Amino acid sequence: MTQENQNPNLEQENTAPEASAETAAPLTPEQEIAELNQKLTDMQDNFLRAKAEGENIRRRAVEDIAKAHKFAIESFAEHLVPVTDSLYAALSTDAGDAKAFKEGLEITLKQLLSAFEKGRMTEINPAVGDKFDPHHHQAIASVPSEQDPNTVVSVLQRGYTVADRVLRPALVTVSAPK
Repeated sequence: MTQENQNPNLEQENTAPEASAETAAPLTPEQEIAELNQKLTDMQDNFLRAKAEGENIRRRAVEDIAKAHKFAIESFAEHLVPVTDSLYAALSTDAGDAKAFKEGLEITLKQLLSAFEKGRMTEINPAVGDKFDPHHHQAIASVPSEQDPNTVVSVLQRGYTVADRVLRPALVTVSAPK
């Protein structure tokens, strides 16, 4: 037995859609061309609208990024203004007392560290004996020491991070391997 003999309805099913299309009023070639031209015009219009929308989104994104770069430091700068005021005030006074001048500097330093904290900026100040971390420290020299090898012997300059990204590593001397 062949497939045709097994399912005689198969041929009827395949021709049924064609038969229903034939029973509908056939389009003249001019009507068919007009219908296809209308579809083409609609698709072109939709394409141009989608393209324009994409360009607008891209342009707005570029503008938003430019504004974010331009004003990103604004909040941090607002926290630094009081520090600047304190420094100007210290420079304008004729304080002959070194102790009072030092106290004023310490208060100004606290203001600065507070501004750093609000700007998510933290100090990298390793203690003597801390393990050397190449991600946060920069070794300037290796010196003989009684400490364990590759530990911090002294801090030459503090480092800083901004939002967990190293802005400047701490400059350190490390103990040499024995």
